[in-house]
Amino acid sequence: MDVLGDLVNGFGTALSPENLLFAAVGVTLGTLVGVLPGIGPALTVALLLPLTYNFDPIGAFIMFAGIYYGGMYGGSTTSILLNTPGESSSVVTTIEGFQMAKRGRGGAALATAAIGSFVAGTICTLAITFLAPFVANLARAFQPADYVGLMVLAFASITALLGRSLLRGAIALFLGLFVGSIGIDVQSGQERFTFGVPQLLNGLDVVVVAVGLFAVGEALYVASRLRHVEEEIVPVRGSLLMNGDELRRSWRPWLRGTAIGFPIGALPAGGAEIPTFLSYALERRLKPKAPWGKGAIEGVAGPEAANNAAFSGVLVPLLTLGIPTSATAAILLLAFQRYNLQPGPLLFANSPDLVWALIASLYVGNVMLLLLNLPLIRVWVLILSIPRPVLYAAILVFATLGVYSVANSLVDVLIMYVIGVVGFFMRRYDFPVGPMILGVILGPMLETQFRRALQLSQGDPSIFLTRPISAVLLLAAVAALVLPFVPRLLGRGRRLEFGTGSDD
Repeated sequence: MDVLGDLVNGFGTALSPENLLFAAVGVTLGTLVGVLPGIGPALTVALLLPLTYNFDPIGAFIMFAGIYYGGMYGGSTTSILLNTPGESSSVVTTIEGFQMAKRGRGGAALATAAIGSFVAGTICTLAITFLAPFVANLARAFQPADYVGLMVLAFASITALLGRSLLRGAIALFLGLFVGSIGIDVQSGQERFTFGVPQLLNGLDVVVVAVGLFAVGEALYVASRLRHVEEEIVPVRGSLLMNGDELRRSWRPWLRGTAIGFPIGALPAGGAEIPTFLSYALERRLKPKAPWGKGAIEGVAGPEAANNAAFSGVLVPLLTLGIPTSATAAILLLAFQRYNLQPGPLLFANSPDLVWALIASLYVGNVMLLLLNLPLIRVWVLILSIPRPVLYAAILVFATLGVYSVANSLVDVLIMYVIGVVGFFMRRYDFPVGPMILGVILGPMLETQFRRALQLSQGDPSIFLTRPISAVLLLAAVAALVLPFVPRLLGRGRRLEFGTGSDD
């Protein structure tokens, strides 16, 4: 495969005036939703999906990619100035970033976050360019049993890593699998969980489920907390640029964060939370004399680069294997399906124009975001003053219009609000939403591949253990479920040993 030739063709498509406009709209919207706390790229793409069905797929995905990257850039603004992480992956940035803002160095914190994201995004896009086709070629050897193992690994890792409780994550996952199984069984023709409602025979539209969970659920949750949470915005004072010392202290953490974030994000068990904490811990170990807890710029530069690199890495399993490892990637997978495209090994062969235009747009979007973010930092800060009731009322209006426009069905709107109430209670009682939406999207695919594997083995379930790839993936899934408990068990063992020693 001529990677460089394909990339040049991709740039030819991405740099057309129409697609440049899509990219500009995407990165601007992405930065906007990243700045606003509680609104992320997953919610935005879910809201826009019903409105983009008549778009050219290439332009739509270039815009979605811009929203995805822009959301990563903008998320640092609330973490640094508001001490409120927009997403779980931005939690670490609040530790040092908010302290820098309080000391009058909020502009420098935002600058190192933006430049670090640009550096990580550019390096990781280069890695995607050359790594993704290689992984796609390897994945062509996958059989149905291997895809079952891969999806089980995705379920296990997302369930174990998202949220504070494995039990809550498992409940959310099985709720998603239940919702995904509603409708007529394709093979037997029997109705499943339709409860006599004709509108459920074709199953629940995943767009309706996604908008309900992310838009309506988030709006209801924020509305329930408006009178109980007071937000203090630290103004940006002084220069918006880093001085020489801050630049010198930032460039190595940018590179180290990139090196940590991309490999972990590219794994089916990846994500952005772990590499950001690893980056912060590494910087503290390497720079023990830095003013940690008082505004160390290394604690912003490294985690923000790791955050962006991990999100970039998520695109590798999504494009090459069709496996999303985050909520936003799951919505992007849904977008591919709505355009009758299936990410995976054959995507590079069947839709090369789209894939390479999308990859080329990542380079373009990174440059646009850097040019957009640094000069307009004070503008993005002003957006934080938008009253929350007005903002979330507008989200509900757009969600209702978008879902109704899909099939002109009031039943879909009603289902959306019912699922939104479920999403509200999930947030209220700390149930992660990611495993549920992953179950809704991948559940039917898992069932199809599982049945195909059993058909090929003439009903012998041992095929999932006799195929080496499947067996390794299933073992990795078990490890993903067990590993979070290992530190706890080791700590308990040490306490017991200490207690025994003291009694002797």
